[in-house]
Amino acid sequence: MEVFQENNKKHNHGTGKVIGIVLRCILMLLGITGIVCFIMPLLSYGIMNIWNISGLAVSIVLLLVSIFFSFVLKQLKALCKSLAGRIICCAAAVLLCTAIILAAVISGFMIKSALNSPENDVTLVVLGCRVIGEEPSLMLEERLSAAYEYLSENEGCCAVLSGGQGSGEDISEAECMYRYLTGRGISADRLYIEDKSVSTRENLMFSGKIIEAENLNSDIAVVTNEFHVYRASMAADDLGMNSYAVPAKTTWKLFPTYYFRELFGVMYEWVF
Repeated sequence: MEVFQENNKKHNHGTGKVIGIVLRCILMLLGITGIVCFIMPLLSYGIMNIWNISGLAVSIVLLLVSIFFSFVLKQLKALCKSLAGRIICCAAAVLLCTAIILAAVISGFMIKSALNSPENDVTLVVLGCRVIGEEPSLMLEERLSAAYEYLSENEGCCAVLSGGQGSGEDISEAECMYRYLTGRGISADRLYIEDKSVSTRENLMFSGKIIEAENLNSDIAVVTNEFHVYRASMAADDLGMNSYAVPAKTTWKLFPTYYFRELFGVMYEWVF
């Protein structure tokens, strides 16, 4: 019996060691991948904001935990010896699991919304994004590329170009989009400028008024980056607009940062 118990202990110890190695490797892989992904906007485009800083911070923490895994494990075991420590560990575990579940659920909604393609001609609503001087930023160019492709393939379709002029922009986002599309052969008669909005909700609200005033097709397809389609569709639903999606593909160098930001944006929409 004692021999059996001893063998069982060795087996459990061996299993625990393997699980620990696997977990350590996963944490290290996540940390390194996160650091690369969240530092790329800075290295490639000079973009440094709260979202890639936060992503970098989390990734560095994951990497450090993997490097000092044994030490962290010992500290957790020591913490769990007290009731207060067990409560803290349980609360942290619940928060972590909740965050993972929320991210998975929101990602599912994002994918579903991005796949909601229009079957017939609709009115495009192209959501604005940052303009650098008078030129479109990379993310705005991605949206314009998607809009151009759709307009070229659907010649009976019109588009509302929606976006005001922000600080550091020499022209409105709508004007920048208008110049881009007309410069590539899209007829000006098919384009309508909405240059007063400063948010996604205003983009859709003010565009809806133009659609109504010009007697355009009230069914719309929102042109924006794939991660942003779901939040835009929620705003459209609130405004009573029947919306579809023409998603723009985001470069991988920017996707993690803005996907991370969008998770919080969706949760804000859900709550407020």
